[in-house]
Amino acid sequence: MSNPSPEETAGGAATAPGRTAVATLAGTTLEWYDFFLYGTAAALIFDKQFFPSLSPTAGTLAAFSTLAVGFVARPLGGLVFGHFGDRIGRKATLVVSLVMMGIGSTLIGAIPNYDSIGFWAPVLLVLLRIVQGIGLGGEGAGATLMSMEHAPKGKRNLYAGFPQMGTPAGLVLANIIFLVTNSLMGDNAFTSWGWRIPFLLSFVLVAVGLVIRLRVTESPSFNRVLEQDDVVRFPLAESFKVGFPRLGLTLLAVVANSAVAYVFMVFTLSYGTKNLPYDRQFLILSVTAAAVLWFATIPVWTKIADRYGRRAMFVGGSAAILAWCAVFFPLFDTGSDVLAVVALAGMGLIIPVTHCVQGAIIADTFPAHVRYSGSSLILQTGAILGGGLAPMISTALLGDGGSSTGVTWYLVTMCAISLGGAIALFRTVPGGPAAGNQPPARTLTQV
Repeated sequence: MSNPSPEETAGGAATAPGRTAVATLAGTTLEWYDFFLYGTAAALIFDKQFFPSLSPTAGTLAAFSTLAVGFVARPLGGLVFGHFGDRIGRKATLVVSLVMMGIGSTLIGAIPNYDSIGFWAPVLLVLLRIVQGIGLGGEGAGATLMSMEHAPKGKRNLYAGFPQMGTPAGLVLANIIFLVTNSLMGDNAFTSWGWRIPFLLSFVLVAVGLVIRLRVTESPSFNRVLEQDDVVRFPLAESFKVGFPRLGLTLLAVVANSAVAYVFMVFTLSYGTKNLPYDRQFLILSVTAAAVLWFATIPVWTKIADRYGRRAMFVGGSAAILAWCAVFFPLFDTGSDVLAVVALAGMGLIIPVTHCVQGAIIADTFPAHVRYSGSSLILQTGAILGGGLAPMISTALLGDGGSSTGVTWYLVTMCAISLGGAIALFRTVPGGPAAGNQPPARTLTQV
């Protein structure tokens, strides 16, 4: 184990690492709650509320297209928040991103439907989805950096994994509130107006997260950047000095995880209730249980990465996801509740193997003074190419025939691309801190 670098020891008055990790987990959980709540509503509710004149397939495609809009907006948020995160600090940008998500989600709960205001209903939905996407675009990379840059020696992957836990935690929270509200009101009332309640609750949840986040001090890494006068005028442009081959391979390595996750978390809800005989509440509960497995196993995998290195783990996890994608829909298509639970639980166990360290891999690609901008660029571009388009592409591949074969090939292809990208990336960048030890501020790190 290497000695701690100056960057690790900078900022003696910094918040305790554990408190920072919890604060980033709380913030990302609440932001992902808002984002996944939209995905669940898009799969089950929005086609009837905002696109009632379209056929069921076209309405679902339209609803998923508004989901994709949020992903298109995420790079804009990543670039804006990344720029200011590298120039004025991580903490302030993360506070603003949380507030934006809260405002966007709360107002979605107040939009009149198509029957009330016609064309303007989906227009307002798209605009607020853009606000959500911009806010989450600033959150993804920033929370990982804040926790990772506070990490003690030898635990860099573990602490970078805390914000990653916010993804399944947000999904669990969103689905539980969605299910409880639905159960208390009944299907008719919930589909008509009750779906708004979970969105309106965002205001309260984000207020709680804001109180927690405001208590965290600035990242020691950014404090060191200030001390050394390393702040640059255009950090995004500076981040390209890593080199396009390295940037491209990093992007390819992480793109499949997002695609697979959104098919598993969002598309299966629509597909399973409209094309297969699954009950809506059963599917939501099954996906939620799988997300609990995802959440619970992240600390296990990140500890393994810190102890043994993350390269072999990431490549092995990428291969495992590819293999499971090949059998996922054949299991799901049986219509058996037991096999559906097996298929979904398998996703919950395998996805975190790569998801837990991808944020750290991306972050360690860049020196501290441009890390927020560079990480945001890779993370949000991968989110568009992977997760943002996945439910819409899957619905289009399904078509009127209802066969999932095309969706299976789509996922297998995406996984093969990421597996190849990961292998090439780690061969292109030999040596370096495979377990993720902290680099000096001006050194381009190794994956």
